[in-house]
Amino acid sequence: MTKVRPAPRGIAMLLAALSALGPFSIDTYLPSFHEIGEKLDATPHQVQQTLSAYLLAFAVMTLWHGAIADRFGRRRVILAALGLFGLASAGCFVATSIEQLWFWRAMQGVTAGAGIVISRAIVRDLFDGPPAQRLMSQITMMFALAPAIAPVIGGWLQTLFGWRSIFAFLVLSTAALGFACWKLLPETLPPEKRQSLKPAYLGRSYFKVLTSPRFLFACAALSLNFLGFFIYVLSAPTFLMKHLGVPETGFLWLFGPAMSGLMSGAWLSGRLAGKRSPEKTIGLGYLLMISAATLNVSLNLALPPGLPWSVMPIFVYTLGMSLAMPSLTLLALDPFPEQRGLAASCQTFFQSGANSIAAGLIVPLLWGSTLTLSLGMAGLLGLGGLAAFAHRQWRRNK
Repeated sequence: MTKVRPAPRGIAMLLAALSALGPFSIDTYLPSFHEIGEKLDATPHQVQQTLSAYLLAFAVMTLWHGAIADRFGRRRVILAALGLFGLASAGCFVATSIEQLWFWRAMQGVTAGAGIVISRAIVRDLFDGPPAQRLMSQITMMFALAPAIAPVIGGWLQTLFGWRSIFAFLVLSTAALGFACWKLLPETLPPEKRQSLKPAYLGRSYFKVLTSPRFLFACAALSLNFLGFFIYVLSAPTFLMKHLGVPETGFLWLFGPAMSGLMSGAWLSGRLAGKRSPEKTIGLGYLLMISAATLNVSLNLALPPGLPWSVMPIFVYTLGMSLAMPSLTLLALDPFPEQRGLAASCQTFFQSGANSIAAGLIVPLLWGSTLTLSLGMAGLLGLGGLAAFAHRQWRRNK
């Protein structure tokens, strides 16, 4: 019988590292797009599809990580997923064609989502209310460091050793994370609380979650808010290198302000936990995001693309997005105390599915200019705000 150990002091850092595995495997190789195309004789669109393959597989599999973790426990599933992710990264390292890279990137996507899904479930296993919001905020703060560091590491690895070194780095870093989890990660789901994987039970559980308006509106708000920023990440090689003239080692121009905003917003969310209601915290986040999107469009209408004004609004946007994110995440999971892992899977599925659609369809339509990207940010935020408003009205009416 598996015992549930108390959370170690460094649980926030460990969960942040697990959550960051997915974004890290996106951002590290962005500076290598050009060389990948040259070495594997692929067009820019074919190289872009390595990102789409990853995100699509990530989205589909996130529907299952939580249900599997609800059945077998959090720790066991995390360790297995890390091992398989390391093998997929090794496959990317030895790929000799763009088709092989598509396959191994998809295999990375299959396993990378376990960290972010199960870490959210672990937070709800351990805490409720303001303590859960504070832990989620701490995780978001540390998680924000990864996307800021990843493209810088990737840029230097690309410059010094070429694109394959990035996937070698992912193999080694995943091995280190797996060892840390093996030594430190507690099992937070007692055996008596584990759920069945029988098709009838899963069908009822998925139907319950996926037909809940409260859940769907909160997930839509989270996904659309994030996409308002993520379109810049997905188009980073074009946005930075083509429109702004930044070299391969200069990706910090985008990720530095963005992740500073994420960390600041997460810190502020933790400070407000228990002092302001989740609804008021979310409202403040939207006020900041609306201000940033308005400023972004205005600057792009008034000035040509350039630094620093083309990246300044992104700091304010991610500040607001990160401020609202912990409260929206917890509000989405709260109605399902018995199926937290499954609900976290569905939540991540919505976000990663939206990211996949953005990578394959939306971003190629927007990356032609900095103005179209700013308009995309404003439009996606507008839809996210409508979803958050609908969620608030539904809760009040119930």
